[in-house]
Amino acid sequence: MLDLSNQLPFAQGYNRLCYEHPLDSARCLKIVRPENIAARAQRQSRLKQLLGTNRLNDNTQEIIAHNQHAIRELLATGLENLVWAHLPRFYGRVQTSLGEANDSELIRRADGSVAPTLETVMQDHGLTPELEKGIGEFLDWLKQTRILTRNLLPHNLVVTDRSGRSQLFLVDGLGAPTIPRALASVPGWSSHYLDRKIDRFRKRLAWEQHSEGLSWEDFQRLR
Repeated sequence: MLDLSNQLPFAQGYNRLCYEHPLDSARCLKIVRPENIAARAQRQSRLKQLLGTNRLNDNTQEIIAHNQHAIRELLATGLENLVWAHLPRFYGRVQTSLGEANDSELIRRADGSVAPTLETVMQDHGLTPELEKGIGEFLDWLKQTRILTRNLLPHNLVVTDRSGRSQLFLVDGLGAPTIPRALASVPGWSSHYLDRKIDRFRKRLAWEQHSEGLSWEDFQRLR
């Protein structure tokens, strides 16, 4: 069991806390916040509650996402480096003093600091040509690999310069809901699904830069 009692999370979202691995600074441990799973379940309809809470557990859903058709196919054909070109390497589930955790690569910058989110980079520096190029490479990778994601959000992507250029990694939001996941092997369907996600992401980036006081919902309607 990995002891995290003397550590504070270096990042946190509504559903999970992120800790540096106590034995390997190149790895990250994601731990679910169970109280939030319970709160989300209580807000849902009785029918959805009958489906159980595993679908609300981000760690469980992340494991399912790494087992999706596209990733299995790429790994089986020896394209491991392509899979991890924009995804943190995933090592599975481990036990910690704070409960079960998902163990994955911790993306850092060239200076050793934890890579900031795309949202933070855009807030600090705007959408620079170099960053645009990095975003383009990430989106091209999605189209090439057909790896399914949920809605792409700037706070779920981090930006590193460790290769000498801006490079994006998807650290949260991998995978797709049950029906899209089941259709992934249908010829052409994954490309259509990803085109929609990429179009929505481009709109999100435009909103982050030029919202003009509009909410995300209102901005989408106008575009």
